[in-house]
Amino acid sequence: MDWTRRHWIAASFGAGNLQPPPEKPNVVLILADDFGWGDAGCYNPDARTRTPAIDKLAAGGVRFTDAHSASSVCTPSRYGILTGRYCWRTRLTSGVLNGESPSLIEPGRETLASLLKKQGYRTGGFGKWHLGLGPAGKTDYSAELRPGPNDFGFDEYFGIPASLDMPPYLFFENRGVLEAPTSQIAGNGAPPRGPFWRGGAIAPGFRMEDVLPKITERACRFMAHSAGQPFFAYVPLNAPHTPWVPSQEWKGKSSAGLYGDFIGQVDGSVRAITEQLRKQGALENTLLIVTSDNGAPWSAQDVEAAGGHRANASWRGQKADIQEAGHRVPFIVHCPARFKPGVSRLTICLTDIFATLAGTLGVALASNSAEDSYSILPALLDPRRAAPVREAIVHHSAQGLFAIRQGDWKLILGRGSGGFTQPAAIKPAPGEPEGELYNLAKDPHEDDNVYRQNPETVKRLTGLLAHYRRQGHSRPM
Repeated sequence: MDWTRRHWIAASFGAGNLQPPPEKPNVVLILADDFGWGDAGCYNPDARTRTPAIDKLAAGGVRFTDAHSASSVCTPSRYGILTGRYCWRTRLTSGVLNGESPSLIEPGRETLASLLKKQGYRTGGFGKWHLGLGPAGKTDYSAELRPGPNDFGFDEYFGIPASLDMPPYLFFENRGVLEAPTSQIAGNGAPPRGPFWRGGAIAPGFRMEDVLPKITERACRFMAHSAGQPFFAYVPLNAPHTPWVPSQEWKGKSSAGLYGDFIGQVDGSVRAITEQLRKQGALENTLLIVTSDNGAPWSAQDVEAAGGHRANASWRGQKADIQEAGHRVPFIVHCPARFKPGVSRLTICLTDIFATLAGTLGVALASNSAEDSYSILPALLDPRRAAPVREAIVHHSAQGLFAIRQGDWKLILGRGSGGFTQPAAIKPAPGEPEGELYNLAKDPHEDDNVYRQNPETVKRLTGLLAHYRRQGHSRPM
Protein backbone atom coordinates (compact mmCIF):
# COMPACT_ATOMS: atom_id res chain seq x y z
CA MET A 1 0.00 0.00 0.00
CA ASP A 2 1.54 3.35 -1.01
CA TRP A 3 2.13 6.33 1.31
CA THR A 4 -0.91 8.28 0.10
CA ARG A 5 -3.38 5.46 0.64
CA ARG A 6 -1.99 4.58 4.08
CA HIS A 7 -2.36 8.17 5.22
CA TRP A 8 -5.79 8.52 3.64
CA ILE A 9 -7.02 5.53 5.65
CA ALA A 10 -5.36 6.83 8.84
CA ALA A 11 -6.89 10.29 8.39
CA SER A 12 -10.33 8.82 7.66
CA PHE A 13 -10.36 6.32 10.53
CA GLY A 14 -11.90 8.76 13.02
CA ALA A 15 -14.83 9.31 10.69
CA GLY A 16 -15.37 5.55 10.37
CA ASN A 17 -14.40 5.62 6.72
CA LEU A 18 -11.87 2.94 5.83
CA GLN A 19 -12.35 3.13 2.07
CA PRO A 20 -9.26 4.18 0.12
CA PRO A 21 -9.60 7.16 -2.23
CA PRO A 22 -10.70 6.64 -5.82
CA GLU A 23 -7.98 5.78 -8.29
CA LYS A 24 -6.29 8.43 -10.44
CA PRO A 25 -8.10 11.70 -9.90
CA ASN A 26 -8.37 14.13 -12.77
CA VAL A 27 -6.14 17.17 -12.28
CA VAL A 28 -7.12 20.71 -13.26
CA LEU A 29 -4.65 23.48 -12.47
CA ILE A 30 -6.07 26.99 -12.96
CA LEU A 31 -3.27 29.53 -12.79
CA ALA A 32 -4.47 33.14 -12.73
CA ASP A 33 -1.99 35.79 -13.90
CA ASP A 34 -1.09 38.56 -11.38
CA PHE A 35 -4.06 37.65 -9.17
CA GLY A 36 -3.27 39.04 -5.73
CA TRP A 37 -3.74 37.40 -2.32
CA GLY A 38 -6.38 40.04 -1.56
CA ASP A 39 -8.37 39.70 -4.80
CA ALA A 40 -10.53 36.79 -3.61
CA GLY A 41 -13.20 37.31 -0.99
CA CYS A 42 -12.25 34.10 0.81
CA TYR A 43 -8.87 35.69 1.59
CA ASN A 44 -9.84 39.33 1.93
CA PRO A 45 -13.26 40.13 3.42
CA ASP A 46 -12.68 43.80 2.55
CA ALA A 47 -12.13 43.07 -1.16
CA ARG A 48 -14.10 45.26 -3.55
CA THR A 49 -13.87 42.51 -6.15
CA ARG A 50 -16.37 39.64 -6.26
CA THR A 51 -15.25 36.01 -6.61
CA PRO A 52 -18.21 33.75 -5.71
CA ALA A 53 -16.98 30.73 -7.70
CA ILE A 54 -13.51 30.82 -6.16
CA ASP A 55 -14.98 31.39 -2.70
CA LYS A 56 -17.26 28.39 -3.12
CA LEU A 57 -14.34 26.15 -4.05
CA ALA A 58 -12.44 27.42 -1.01
CA ALA A 59 -15.37 26.64 1.27
CA GLY A 60 -15.49 23.06 -0.03
CA GLY A 61 -11.74 22.54 -0.29
CA VAL A 62 -8.47 23.18 1.49
CA ARG A 63 -7.41 26.83 1.50
CA PHE A 64 -3.77 27.66 2.20
CA THR A 65 -2.99 31.06 3.71
CA ASP A 66 0.83 30.87 3.52
CA ALA A 67 1.40 29.68 -0.05
CA HIS A 68 4.13 31.22 -2.22
CA SER A 69 5.06 31.28 -5.88
CA ALA A 70 8.58 30.23 -6.80
CA SER A 71 9.29 33.75 -8.02
CA SER A 72 7.59 37.13 -7.84
CA VAL A 73 7.27 37.33 -11.65
CA CYS A 74 5.72 35.28 -14.45
CA THR A 75 8.20 33.11 -16.35
CA PRO A 76 10.25 31.78 -13.42
CA SER A 77 7.10 31.08 -11.43
CA ARG A 78 5.65 29.01 -14.29
CA TYR A 79 8.90 27.13 -14.74
CA GLY A 80 8.80 26.24 -11.05
CA ILE A 81 5.23 24.99 -11.26
CA LEU A 82 5.74 22.75 -14.28
CA THR A 83 9.14 21.35 -13.23
CA GLY A 84 9.14 21.46 -9.41
CA ARG A 85 12.47 23.28 -9.63
CA TYR A 86 13.48 26.85 -8.81
CA CYS A 87 14.04 28.80 -12.01
CA TRP A 88 17.15 30.57 -10.69
CA ARG A 89 18.90 27.25 -11.29
CA THR A 90 18.46 27.83 -15.07
CA ARG A 91 19.87 30.40 -17.49
CA LEU A 92 17.11 32.81 -16.42
CA THR A 93 18.45 34.28 -13.18
CA SER A 94 16.39 37.48 -13.31
CA GLY A 95 13.53 39.01 -15.26
CA VAL A 96 11.15 37.20 -17.61
CA LEU A 97 11.10 35.97 -21.18
CA ASN A 98 9.33 37.86 -23.96
CA GLY A 99 7.14 36.69 -26.82
CA GLU A 100 10.11 35.90 -29.05
CA SER A 101 12.35 34.09 -26.55
CA PRO A 102 13.54 30.52 -27.12
CA SER A 103 12.40 27.62 -24.97
CA LEU A 104 13.51 27.73 -21.33
CA ILE A 105 12.65 24.20 -20.18
CA GLU A 106 15.62 21.92 -20.71
CA PRO A 107 15.20 19.06 -23.23
CA GLY A 108 14.37 15.85 -21.42
CA ARG A 109 13.35 17.50 -18.16
CA GLU A 110 10.33 15.94 -16.46
CA THR A 111 7.28 18.21 -16.20
CA LEU A 112 3.87 17.85 -14.60
CA ALA A 113 2.50 16.99 -18.04
CA SER A 114 5.10 14.33 -18.85
CA LEU A 115 4.80 12.85 -15.34
CA LEU A 116 1.04 12.46 -15.65
CA LYS A 117 1.16 11.32 -19.26
CA LYS A 118 3.33 8.39 -18.20
CA GLN A 119 0.59 7.48 -15.71
CA GLY A 120 -2.03 7.21 -18.45
CA TYR A 121 -3.38 10.76 -18.35
CA ARG A 122 -4.58 12.75 -21.33
CA THR A 123 -2.74 16.06 -21.02
CA GLY A 124 -3.75 19.48 -22.29
CA GLY A 125 -2.71 23.09 -21.76
CA PHE A 126 -4.80 26.16 -22.51
CA GLY A 127 -3.60 29.71 -22.06
CA LYS A 128 -0.49 31.79 -21.51
CA TRP A 129 2.70 29.76 -22.08
CA HIS A 130 5.49 32.30 -21.40
CA LEU A 131 8.23 29.67 -21.26
CA GLY A 132 9.69 30.30 -24.68
CA LEU A 133 9.13 28.65 -28.05
CA GLY A 134 11.65 27.25 -30.49
CA PRO A 135 15.41 26.66 -30.32
CA ALA A 136 18.10 29.23 -29.55
CA GLY A 137 17.58 32.68 -30.98
CA LYS A 138 14.48 34.69 -31.82
CA THR A 139 11.34 32.58 -32.21
CA ASP A 140 10.40 32.04 -35.85
CA TYR A 141 6.60 31.90 -35.95
CA SER A 142 6.60 30.88 -39.61
CA ALA A 143 8.37 27.64 -38.68
CA GLU A 144 7.38 24.67 -36.56
CA LEU A 145 7.34 25.68 -32.87
CA ARG A 146 9.79 23.11 -31.58
CA PRO A 147 10.64 22.80 -28.76
CA GLY A 148 7.29 23.79 -27.33
CA PRO A 149 4.60 22.41 -25.02
CA ASN A 150 4.22 19.20 -27.06
CA ASP A 151 7.85 18.39 -26.31
CA PHE A 152 7.23 18.65 -22.56
CA GLY A 153 4.39 16.20 -22.15
CA PHE A 154 1.31 18.02 -23.47
CA ASP A 155 -0.82 16.04 -25.90
CA GLU A 156 -2.33 19.33 -26.99
CA TYR A 157 -1.79 23.00 -26.28
CA PHE A 158 -3.72 26.10 -27.31
CA GLY A 159 -2.83 29.58 -26.18
CA ILE A 160 -0.71 32.70 -26.49
CA PRO A 161 3.11 32.84 -26.43
CA ALA A 162 3.60 35.18 -23.46
CA SER A 163 1.75 37.87 -21.51
CA LEU A 164 -1.09 39.63 -23.30
CA ASP A 165 0.90 42.88 -23.26
CA MET A 166 3.84 41.32 -25.18
CA PRO A 167 4.01 40.91 -28.96
CA PRO A 168 3.53 38.99 -31.11
CA TYR A 169 -0.20 38.88 -30.48
CA LEU A 170 -1.51 35.59 -31.83
CA PHE A 171 -2.89 32.18 -30.94
CA PHE A 172 -0.79 29.08 -31.44
CA GLU A 173 -1.95 25.50 -31.32
CA ASN A 174 0.56 22.72 -30.77
CA ARG A 175 3.42 23.43 -33.20
CA GLY A 176 2.00 26.22 -35.32
CA VAL A 177 0.19 29.55 -35.27
CA LEU A 178 -3.48 29.80 -36.16
CA GLU A 179 -2.92 33.06 -38.04
CA ALA A 180 0.42 34.68 -38.86
CA PRO A 181 1.21 38.03 -37.20
CA THR A 182 1.31 40.02 -40.43
CA SER A 183 -0.13 43.27 -39.04
CA GLN A 184 1.15 45.79 -36.52
CA ILE A 185 -0.44 47.35 -33.45
CA ALA A 186 0.77 50.52 -31.75
CA GLY A 187 1.63 50.43 -28.08
CA ASN A 188 -0.88 51.71 -25.58
CA GLY A 189 0.62 53.24 -22.46
CA ALA A 190 -2.05 55.83 -21.85
CA PRO A 191 -3.82 55.96 -18.50
CA PRO A 192 -5.59 54.23 -16.96
CA ARG A 193 -2.90 51.55 -16.66
CA GLY A 194 -5.36 48.73 -17.29
CA PRO A 195 -5.39 48.83 -21.13
CA PHE A 196 -1.57 48.85 -21.41
CA TRP A 197 0.16 46.78 -24.08
CA ARG A 198 3.41 47.01 -26.05
CA GLY A 199 3.45 47.75 -29.74
CA GLY A 200 4.40 45.05 -32.22
CA ALA A 201 3.27 42.31 -34.56
CA ILE A 202 -0.30 41.02 -34.36
CA ALA A 203 -2.41 38.50 -36.28
CA PRO A 204 -5.07 40.46 -38.22
CA GLY A 205 -7.97 38.63 -36.59
CA PHE A 206 -6.58 38.68 -33.04
CA ARG A 207 -8.68 40.54 -30.45
CA MET A 208 -7.36 40.84 -26.91
CA GLU A 209 -10.79 40.61 -25.30
CA ASP A 210 -11.27 37.21 -26.98
CA VAL A 211 -8.34 35.54 -25.23
CA LEU A 212 -9.83 34.70 -21.83
CA PRO A 213 -13.13 33.38 -23.26
CA LYS A 214 -11.32 31.21 -25.82
CA ILE A 215 -8.94 29.77 -23.21
CA THR A 216 -11.90 28.86 -21.02
CA GLU A 217 -13.89 27.36 -23.88
CA ARG A 218 -10.99 25.23 -25.08
CA ALA A 219 -10.27 23.94 -21.57
CA CYS A 220 -13.91 22.95 -21.12
CA ARG A 221 -13.97 21.24 -24.51
CA PHE A 222 -10.85 19.24 -23.62
CA MET A 223 -12.38 18.01 -20.37
CA ALA A 224 -15.67 17.12 -22.06
CA HIS A 225 -13.83 15.01 -24.64
CA SER A 226 -11.76 13.18 -22.03
CA ALA A 227 -14.47 10.86 -20.71
CA GLY A 228 -13.14 7.42 -19.85
CA GLN A 229 -9.54 8.54 -19.35
CA PRO A 230 -8.04 10.54 -16.49
CA PHE A 231 -6.99 13.98 -17.67
CA PHE A 232 -4.67 16.81 -16.71
CA ALA A 233 -5.78 20.29 -17.77
CA TYR A 234 -3.26 23.07 -17.19
CA VAL A 235 -5.14 26.37 -17.55
CA PRO A 236 -2.82 29.39 -17.23
CA LEU A 237 -5.21 32.31 -17.68
CA ASN A 238 -4.06 35.60 -19.18
CA ALA A 239 -5.93 37.60 -16.55
CA PRO A 240 -6.02 39.82 -14.57
CA HIS A 241 -2.60 40.73 -15.99
CA THR A 242 -2.58 43.84 -18.18
CA PRO A 243 -4.20 44.71 -20.46
CA TRP A 244 -7.45 44.78 -18.48
CA VAL A 245 -9.85 43.87 -21.26
CA PRO A 246 -13.02 42.33 -19.78
CA SER A 247 -15.70 41.16 -22.19
CA GLN A 248 -18.69 43.44 -22.64
CA GLU A 249 -20.85 41.32 -20.32
CA TRP A 250 -18.41 41.94 -17.45
CA LYS A 251 -17.83 45.66 -17.89
CA GLY A 252 -19.24 47.82 -15.12
CA LYS A 253 -20.07 44.83 -12.90
CA SER A 254 -17.52 45.72 -10.22
CA SER A 255 -17.01 48.52 -7.71
CA ALA A 256 -13.25 48.22 -8.27
CA GLY A 257 -13.15 49.63 -11.79
CA LEU A 258 -11.90 47.89 -14.90
CA TYR A 259 -9.56 45.71 -12.82
CA GLY A 260 -12.46 44.53 -10.70
CA ASP A 261 -14.45 43.72 -13.84
CA PHE A 262 -11.56 41.60 -15.11
CA ILE A 263 -11.30 39.82 -11.75
CA GLY A 264 -15.01 39.04 -12.08
CA GLN A 265 -14.39 37.50 -15.48
CA VAL A 266 -11.54 35.39 -14.07
CA ASP A 267 -14.01 34.10 -11.49
CA GLY A 268 -16.45 33.45 -14.33
CA SER A 269 -13.85 31.26 -16.03
CA VAL A 270 -13.36 29.31 -12.80
CA ARG A 271 -17.13 28.87 -12.58
CA ALA A 272 -17.37 27.64 -16.18
CA ILE A 273 -14.63 25.05 -15.62
CA THR A 274 -16.20 23.93 -12.35
CA GLU A 275 -19.62 23.59 -13.98
CA GLN A 276 -18.16 21.57 -16.85
CA LEU A 277 -16.64 19.15 -14.36
CA ARG A 278 -19.93 18.94 -12.50
CA LYS A 279 -21.86 18.38 -15.73
CA GLN A 280 -19.73 15.38 -16.69
CA GLY A 281 -19.81 13.95 -13.17
CA ALA A 282 -16.10 14.53 -12.60
CA LEU A 283 -16.02 17.28 -9.97
CA GLU A 284 -15.87 15.03 -6.90
CA ASN A 285 -12.75 13.16 -8.02
CA THR A 286 -10.96 16.04 -9.72
CA LEU A 287 -8.03 17.57 -7.93
CA LEU A 288 -8.91 21.17 -8.82
CA ILE A 289 -6.27 23.75 -7.92
CA VAL A 290 -6.80 27.51 -8.15
CA THR A 291 -3.77 29.75 -7.61
CA SER A 292 -1.75 32.64 -9.08
CA ASP A 293 1.73 32.96 -10.55
CA ASN A 294 2.68 35.88 -8.28
CA GLY A 295 1.21 38.90 -6.53
CA ALA A 296 -0.54 41.83 -8.16
CA PRO A 297 1.37 44.86 -9.52
CA TRP A 298 -0.53 47.16 -7.18
CA SER A 299 0.55 50.66 -6.15
CA ALA A 300 -1.09 53.26 -3.91
CA GLN A 301 -2.49 54.88 -7.06
CA ASP A 302 -4.11 51.58 -8.04
CA VAL A 303 -5.72 51.29 -4.61
CA GLU A 304 -7.22 54.74 -5.00
CA ALA A 305 -8.36 54.15 -8.59
CA ALA A 306 -10.06 50.89 -7.57
CA GLY A 307 -12.12 52.50 -4.83
CA GLY A 308 -9.84 51.35 -2.01
CA HIS A 309 -9.41 47.77 -3.18
CA ARG A 310 -6.15 46.21 -1.98
CA ALA A 311 -5.25 43.46 -4.42
CA ASN A 312 -2.47 42.20 -2.15
CA ALA A 313 -4.43 42.82 1.07
CA SER A 314 -2.11 44.28 3.70
CA TRP A 315 1.07 42.46 2.67
CA ARG A 316 4.06 44.66 1.96
CA GLY A 317 5.16 45.33 -1.63
CA GLN A 318 3.74 44.15 -4.94
CA LYS A 319 4.49 41.90 -7.91
CA ALA A 320 8.22 41.54 -8.66
CA ASP A 321 9.21 42.44 -5.07
CA ILE A 322 10.94 40.19 -2.54
CA GLN A 323 8.45 41.30 0.11
CA GLU A 324 5.41 39.14 0.86
CA ALA A 325 3.02 40.73 -1.65
CA GLY A 326 5.36 39.75 -4.47
CA HIS A 327 5.08 36.01 -3.92
CA ARG A 328 2.38 35.19 -1.34
CA VAL A 329 -0.51 33.84 -3.42
CA PRO A 330 -3.94 32.26 -2.98
CA PHE A 331 -3.87 28.48 -3.17
CA ILE A 332 -7.02 26.37 -3.06
CA VAL A 333 -7.27 22.60 -3.54
CA HIS A 334 -10.76 21.17 -4.08
CA CYS A 335 -11.28 17.40 -4.28
CA PRO A 336 -14.22 16.25 -2.12
CA ALA A 337 -13.61 12.56 -2.82
CA ARG A 338 -10.20 12.82 -1.15
CA PHE A 339 -9.88 15.86 1.09
CA LYS A 340 -12.16 17.34 3.71
CA PRO A 341 -12.56 21.14 3.75
CA GLY A 342 -10.27 23.16 5.97
CA VAL A 343 -7.73 25.96 6.24
CA SER A 344 -3.99 25.23 6.33
CA ARG A 345 -1.50 27.76 7.65
CA LEU A 346 1.56 25.76 6.64
CA THR A 347 4.20 27.41 4.47
CA ILE A 348 4.22 25.88 0.98
CA CYS A 349 5.52 26.69 -2.50
CA LEU A 350 3.95 26.22 -5.93
CA THR A 351 6.88 23.96 -6.79
CA ASP A 352 5.26 21.52 -4.34
CA ILE A 353 2.44 20.71 -6.76
CA PHE A 354 4.82 18.33 -8.56
CA ALA A 355 5.72 16.11 -5.58
CA THR A 356 2.13 16.25 -4.34
CA LEU A 357 0.75 14.83 -7.59
CA ALA A 358 3.50 12.23 -7.71
CA GLY A 359 2.66 11.21 -4.15
CA THR A 360 -1.06 11.06 -4.94
CA LEU A 361 -0.29 8.55 -7.68
CA GLY A 362 2.34 6.66 -5.69
CA VAL A 363 5.11 7.63 -8.11
CA ALA A 364 8.66 8.02 -6.79
CA LEU A 365 10.49 11.16 -7.88
CA ALA A 366 13.70 10.72 -9.83
CA SER A 367 16.85 12.31 -8.42
CA ASN A 368 17.12 14.59 -11.46
CA SER A 369 13.58 15.97 -11.31
CA ALA A 370 11.47 18.19 -9.05
CA GLU A 371 14.56 19.21 -7.09
CA ASP A 372 12.70 21.80 -5.02
CA SER A 373 9.34 20.08 -4.56
CA TYR A 374 7.88 18.73 -1.32
CA SER A 375 4.62 16.81 -1.03
CA ILE A 376 1.88 18.74 0.77
CA LEU A 377 -0.36 15.67 1.04
CA PRO A 378 -0.05 15.66 4.86
CA ALA A 379 -1.57 19.16 4.93
CA LEU A 380 -4.31 18.20 2.49
CA LEU A 381 -5.26 15.16 4.54
CA ASP A 382 -5.16 17.18 7.78
CA PRO A 383 -5.38 20.96 7.25
CA ARG A 384 -4.98 21.46 11.01
CA ARG A 385 -1.50 19.91 10.91
CA ALA A 386 1.07 22.14 12.62
CA ALA A 387 4.28 20.28 11.69
CA PRO A 388 5.91 21.82 8.57
CA VAL A 389 5.91 19.89 5.30
CA ARG A 390 9.11 21.49 3.98
CA GLU A 391 12.40 22.49 5.62
CA ALA A 392 12.46 26.02 4.16
CA ILE A 393 11.42 27.98 1.09
CA VAL A 394 13.53 30.21 -1.16
CA HIS A 395 12.01 33.43 -2.51
CA HIS A 396 13.35 35.26 -5.57
CA SER A 397 12.53 38.72 -6.94
CA ALA A 398 12.39 40.06 -10.48
CA GLN A 399 15.90 41.52 -10.20
CA GLY A 400 17.34 38.33 -8.70
CA LEU A 401 17.28 39.24 -5.00
CA PHE A 402 17.13 36.16 -2.76
CA ALA A 403 15.30 35.54 0.48
CA ILE A 404 14.86 32.40 2.54
CA ARG A 405 11.98 31.59 4.88
CA GLN A 406 12.11 29.00 7.64
CA GLY A 407 9.37 28.90 10.23
CA ASP A 408 8.58 32.45 11.28
CA TRP A 409 11.93 33.83 10.12
CA LYS A 410 12.46 35.47 6.74
CA LEU A 411 15.95 36.59 5.72
CA ILE A 412 16.46 38.86 2.68
CA LEU A 413 20.02 38.83 1.34
CA GLY A 414 20.09 42.51 0.49
CA ARG A 415 18.22 45.77 0.93
CA GLY A 416 15.36 47.18 -1.11
CA SER A 417 12.46 45.53 -2.94
CA GLY A 418 14.42 43.85 -5.72
CA GLY A 419 11.43 44.59 -7.93
CA PHE A 420 8.92 47.29 -8.84
CA THR A 421 8.66 49.17 -5.55
CA GLN A 422 11.23 51.91 -5.12
CA PRO A 423 13.91 51.81 -3.96
CA ALA A 424 14.62 48.52 -5.67
CA ALA A 425 18.15 48.39 -4.25
CA ILE A 426 19.72 50.08 -1.25
CA LYS A 427 23.46 50.26 -0.67
CA PRO A 428 23.90 50.09 3.11
CA ALA A 429 25.84 52.89 4.72
CA PRO A 430 28.75 51.92 6.98
CA GLY A 431 27.39 50.27 10.10
CA GLU A 432 23.96 49.55 8.60
CA PRO A 433 22.72 45.96 8.17
CA GLU A 434 23.55 44.35 4.85
CA GLY A 435 20.25 42.51 4.68
CA GLU A 436 16.81 42.32 6.25
CA LEU A 437 15.43 39.85 8.77
CA TYR A 438 11.81 39.66 9.89
CA ASN A 439 9.87 37.50 12.28
CA LEU A 440 6.62 37.17 10.36
CA ALA A 441 4.68 35.87 13.35
CA LYS A 442 5.36 39.09 15.23
CA ASP A 443 5.81 41.39 12.23
CA PRO A 444 3.77 40.12 9.25
CA HIS A 445 4.05 43.46 7.44
CA GLU A 446 7.86 43.44 7.48
CA ASP A 447 8.19 46.76 9.30
CA ASP A 448 10.88 45.95 11.88
CA ASN A 449 14.22 44.80 10.47
CA VAL A 450 15.89 42.75 13.23
CA TYR A 451 18.93 41.68 11.20
CA ARG A 452 21.46 43.20 13.58
CA GLN A 453 19.78 41.79 16.70
CA ASN A 454 19.83 38.16 15.53
CA PRO A 455 23.26 37.31 14.10
CA GLU A 456 22.93 33.57 14.72
CA THR A 457 19.66 33.37 12.79
CA VAL A 458 21.20 35.37 9.95
CA LYS A 459 24.20 33.04 9.87
CA ARG A 460 22.07 29.89 9.95
CA LEU A 461 19.70 30.97 7.19
CA THR A 462 22.50 32.37 5.02
CA GLY A 463 24.26 29.03 5.29
CA LEU A 464 21.12 27.05 4.47
CA LEU A 465 20.47 29.09 1.32
CA ALA A 466 24.08 28.71 0.24
CA HIS A 467 23.74 24.95 0.78
CA TYR A 468 20.59 24.78 -1.36
CA ARG A 469 22.26 26.72 -4.15
CA ARG A 470 25.47 24.71 -4.03
CA GLN A 471 23.98 21.20 -3.96
CA GLY A 472 21.45 21.82 -6.74
CA HIS A 473 18.35 20.78 -4.83
CA SER A 474 16.47 21.62 -1.65
CA ARG A 475 14.28 18.56 -1.17
CA PRO A 476 15.90 15.52 0.44
CA MET A 477 17.15 13.08 -2.18
